[in-house]
Amino acid sequence: MAQVFTSELVKHEGQEVTLKGWVANLRSSGKIWFLEFRDGAGFVQVIVDAAEVDKDSLKTMEVLTIESSAIIIGTVAKHPKKDEYEIKAKSVKLVAPSPEYPIGKKEHGPDFLLDNRHLWLRSSRQWAIQRIRNTIINTIYSHLNANGFIKIDAPILTPTSCEGTTTLFSIDYFGEPAYLTQSGQLYIEAAIFSHGRVFDFGPVFRAEKSKTRRHLTEFWMMDAEAAFVEHEENLKIQENLIATIVKAVLVNNKKELEILERDTTILQRVAPPFYRLTHKEAIAKLRERGSDIKDMDDLGADDETLLTELYDKPIFVEKYPAAVKAFYMKRDPADPKRVLNADLLAPEGYGEIIGGSQREDDYDALLARMKEEKLNIADFQWYLDLRKYGSVPHSGFGVGLERLVAWICGLKHVRESIPFPRLLNRLRP
Repeated sequence: MAQVFTSELVKHEGQEVTLKGWVANLRSSGKIWFLEFRDGAGFVQVIVDAAEVDKDSLKTMEVLTIESSAIIIGTVAKHPKKDEYEIKAKSVKLVAPSPEYPIGKKEHGPDFLLDNRHLWLRSSRQWAIQRIRNTIINTIYSHLNANGFIKIDAPILTPTSCEGTTTLFSIDYFGEPAYLTQSGQLYIEAAIFSHGRVFDFGPVFRAEKSKTRRHLTEFWMMDAEAAFVEHEENLKIQENLIATIVKAVLVNNKKELEILERDTTILQRVAPPFYRLTHKEAIAKLRERGSDIKDMDDLGADDETLLTELYDKPIFVEKYPAAVKAFYMKRDPADPKRVLNADLLAPEGYGEIIGGSQREDDYDALLARMKEEKLNIADFQWYLDLRKYGSVPHSGFGVGLERLVAWICGLKHVRESIPFPRLLNRLRP
């Protein structure tokens, strides 16, 4: 009898099927056992009635424990009260036992769960988070591909920084210094002159000594760049992407959102156009809420939280002071002290999920900015070359995957959004 998955049970009502997986939970009532059975695709209740199974199955039930792996043969039945299916077992075969599983029903502290992350990933909550993460990743690929973007891979090892050297992990590269990448942006900009619209998606590294709920030292970033796209169109591309992602999760991950007890009210409102504030307007609103932020300051995490609590869907904060933003951002012609950039802030206090800008496309202007920043021009000559040979207006943005997952899932800490988080004080498991 061929194996089926829990996600396919709706097609097999009344039929005998084989399931292969693990016992996520187990309780008994007299001679009847109720198993919460996980097969990777989902969870299903398996009812084992002593009167309906063979002797070998009864012996198995006597030794079966949480996280034992097993093969179940049984009949698919509609649950009498819920809109789901269950299995009435005919046979239970032990594959491998699981003695004294360390994670029980009691409350465990975050350090214990992080120490046992390799096992905690099996919990229904972590299962749900990683399934939603998967939907987000796949939707990013499909949406960008459908809108003319192709994937270009940027290097992880780089000879210099993208956004300053203070948050880089340095390594010895055969006798010369090298760094783990902060972003693939500069490299994929080179590809727009060949392909027009491109993106990369991979791990990036920031050596920030931060312990906030929004920070990881290793995380996944999607960077997109597009030729002949200016500031306004860049924002529209971003809001359409985020709206498509949220819609995909609402459609494809209803069960997962229920497991997480996620209130989807705000998610259901995520549709273009998003709210927009200039940096100047954002500063005024923050001061109304008690912040002591100065006119030309960047927004900190606390500022973002204060601001996003005022809105019921994402907000673009645009046109920041040039002094607090990267050298490659194009100046605003209407106010050269500011740049044509925007950070997209998620509501509910989650803060920045996208940072983007129109890029400086003029050779001389970019060179002047590099000199202002005291960058080693030789290290960036290749990047300047892009403005020498057929330069065009262009824009781009980067999406922080883990922050996006944290917001959509309603997580309290970004460490839950990635399978094996790397934090200031954590490198294991």
